[in-house]
Amino acid sequence: MLTNRFVDGAPNWVDVGTSDIEGATRFYGALFGWRFVSGGPEAGGYGFFQLDGKTAAGGMQTTTEQGPPAWTVYFQSPDAQATAKAAEEAHGRVLMQPMDVMEEGRMALLADQAGVPFGIWQPGRTKGVDVAGVPGSLRWVELYTPDIAAAAAFYRAALGLETSAVPFPGGTYTCVNPAGGGQDSMFGGFVPLADDPSEPDAYWLPYFEVPDPDGVVATARELGGTVRMQPTDIESVGRVAKLADPYGARFAVIRIASPQE
Repeated sequence: MLTNRFVDGAPNWVDVGTSDIEGATRFYGALFGWRFVSGGPEAGGYGFFQLDGKTAAGGMQTTTEQGPPAWTVYFQSPDAQATAKAAEEAHGRVLMQPMDVMEEGRMALLADQAGVPFGIWQPGRTKGVDVAGVPGSLRWVELYTPDIAAAAAFYRAALGLETSAVPFPGGTYTCVNPAGGGQDSMFGGFVPLADDPSEPDAYWLPYFEVPDPDGVVATARELGGTVRMQPTDIESVGRVAKLADPYGARFAVIRIASPQE
């Protein structure tokens, strides 16, 4: 599961582009207890969702020309330029060339072989989010893709990621971890689009840990969010629900199962 002890290849940042940053601030504040802190004029409107003074995610207002509201997952790279080149060679695309973000780090936006956008963060002064794997923060990521084998080959070539099949209710689940990390470093999974008719397109879905998925779902609905999957218990995993915020950005919540469950 995710922590903020980041290694190359693991998610180290997540942010939302939204058509209404003030509305998104109210929405996610009610769900996760986040407070939005602007990065200042030099950040171009970008800011940070903080949980008890620690950054849990980023966010900014975007235009229709920049695409629909969405969450973006970023993966740690020791060399953003080299990762961008590797992604292109593996039949992906560079959506935004690597660029310096002041002295904080270096970023790029890429797309995998199926066209799914994702980010790269090469740490500088900012290593990644301050908090992960605890209530109110990023806990898991999941790639919905039309071709598991092709996705596994792409992310291995671009980020060095390893995949493994683990037993799952009704079959197996493809887990993913950084190179050499093994089971203890698994941070996400790959899901075939064909296995979930509720997912019409390929994308990365971030899961945020919450103590009460049912309560979060009720609050999200009251605030204009969309419930894409009702809270559901998954054996040996926990209780999960899929949502979209009032502006269309998709995300999920999870309460990890205790050892007794």
